[in-house]
Amino acid sequence: MPRQIVFIMTDTTRKDMLGCYGDSRMQTPVLDALAADGIRYERAYCAQPVCGPARSALFTGTAPHTNGVVTNSVPLGMNVKTLGQRLTDNGVLAAYTGKWHLDGGDYFGLGVCPEGWHEGTWYEMHNWLAELTEEERRRSRSSETAYDEDWTREMTYAHRVSGKAIEFLQDHGDEDFFLVVSYDEPHGPCICPPPYNRMYDGFRFDDSPAFHDSLEEKPFYQRLWAGSDLHKSSAELRAPSSMLSLFLGCNSFVDDEIGRVLAHVGDDAMIIFTSDHGDMLASHRLQAKNAAFYDEITNIPFIVRPARRTDKNRGAVVRHAASHIDVTPTVLDFFSIPIPKLLEGRSMLAQFDDPSLCINEHVFCEFTRYEIDHDGFGGLQMMRSVTDGRYKLSIHLLDSDELYDLESDPHEVVNLINSADHEVIRNALHDRLLSRMDETRDLYRGYQWAVRPWRSDLSPSWQNSGYTRQRENEEYEERQWDYDTGLPMEEAVRSKLLYDVKR
Repeated sequence: MPRQIVFIMTDTTRKDMLGCYGDSRMQTPVLDALAADGIRYERAYCAQPVCGPARSALFTGTAPHTNGVVTNSVPLGMNVKTLGQRLTDNGVLAAYTGKWHLDGGDYFGLGVCPEGWHEGTWYEMHNWLAELTEEERRRSRSSETAYDEDWTREMTYAHRVSGKAIEFLQDHGDEDFFLVVSYDEPHGPCICPPPYNRMYDGFRFDDSPAFHDSLEEKPFYQRLWAGSDLHKSSAELRAPSSMLSLFLGCNSFVDDEIGRVLAHVGDDAMIIFTSDHGDMLASHRLQAKNAAFYDEITNIPFIVRPARRTDKNRGAVVRHAASHIDVTPTVLDFFSIPIPKLLEGRSMLAQFDDPSLCINEHVFCEFTRYEIDHDGFGGLQMMRSVTDGRYKLSIHLLDSDELYDLESDPHEVVNLINSADHEVIRNALHDRLLSRMDETRDLYRGYQWAVRPWRSDLSPSWQNSGYTRQRENEEYEERQWDYDTGLPMEEAVRSKLLYDVKR
């Protein structure tokens, strides 16, 4: 029996844009059925709510600050190995069709298949645009094209990505493989054919506290981000629009395209679905995504149909915190490949068999900047965040900080960062976050993250934690050499203070 995984990803799908997450107005029958036959995660988070950085964590098993993709339009380093490379080097066929966003090109990529992935299946957006005439390319970037009768389903990127995936499944159905199907949809310009282009005309989200958030007790940058929406009423923020209609319609369209692919997937294959991040859609008076840990942009849909379905995991719901950074070690574990020590996530495979298991007590999210190509979007906004599934702490290095209790305040309106009643849980999360920054060699770590206005028991130190932490990637490169001896290091983590004393 071949071992197979089909990993399906959309771009900018919020968790609440799938019917299985509670809103029956969302028409996503394919993914709803997948959840009913498998496991639905309620508290799964991306590693950074921006396309490239989010994908870097998914396909390397390391945080953006580790692999270097801290913003869009930055490539993975030569010494960063992707999941495709690791699988191929261990005899497992790895194929990728769809949006990649990790080669350092701007939005459409360079169109070149990266090392480790099956070249015949590779189909970046650059490749799709190259198939179109210049006039068709212009039309492909206009939302109004969704209403043109001659722009059929066959013209869309989603349909052609599905076609490449189906070809792969037909050609390699009896082999071990890992196949990624990565749609750009429903990301703008949200072009989709009838009936999807009119399916949500007149739609508005239900009112909630999130649409009444004044942002007065929030970081200053959020008020700048809100712009003219800062003083709008909830009714104005939730007003129906053609763009929202197309966005949700495109989401239902890509659900149907996923159905085309799943019709060719064997019953014993594992299927994983997620999105790279979400969209604020006027919650908290904010649009798109940026340096925030709000659920609307970070708490992504995550659905798994295990290869082995039982009464225990069929239709199960996991409420423990989960992270995209766990995907790479999980896939390696599924194919019985040893998990490298440099990976920063954990295998979720045992949880797929027994959804009651807790894999992570804490998961982490970050932000550095949005994109090199754009001068706006706030520019540099450095954030590091942690959640235990109930409480969420976000440290904004250049601004004020946030703490939310998702149990009493699921809409994240009441900022508890200065609450004396929450000092113990806040400081415990803060300590865990600081430790994680050290453990992962976060290149932006330093005393500034520790010395916050609400944390009076910590003092600044030029030495930070006082350790040197060398890279351990012994699967693909020799052991790093010790600065003080010129010889291969004996321990990767060493007290720098001891070396200073010797000198």
